[in-house]
Amino acid sequence: MPLECRLAIGGLVAFVPDKVVRLMLRKILRAKIHRATITEAQPDYVGSITIDRDLMDAVDLAAGECVLVADIDTGSRFETYVFEGDRASGVICINGAAARLVNVGDKIIIMAFGYVDSAELPGHKAPVALVDESNRLTRKI
Repeated sequence: MPLECRLAIGGLVAFVPDKVVRLMLRKILRAKIHRATITEAQPDYVGSITIDRDLMDAVDLAAGECVLVADIDTGSRFETYVFEGDRASGVICINGAAARLVNVGDKIIIMAFGYVDSAELPGHKAPVALVDESNRLTRKI
């Protein structure tokens, strides 16, 4: 008999013949680029953040994926989506309206989140990319 699943408040409900199974999904950090330096800010561009493809690969970010950006220097935080930048370019460009929240040279943290079942939490470890002043990967933890 097929398994029927429905999203419900607080998680996913699976309907198995003769019983209901609740799965608790938690939103957790999935990927992080730590202390990247903003190289450009383009307020007249359609919104997004352009990230060097090498950094995207280091933490498994996808083009179009939603990210939270925290500016270490100004304290501003905003959500946007990822555009793929050229490999080895070191580009971290804030585009659109969010460009007015940052300054070129600011240090930022780029975070992506995902949903996992509570049972998967003990084994989960988000990849974190540490970068130098030129946004080159120095270490992955």
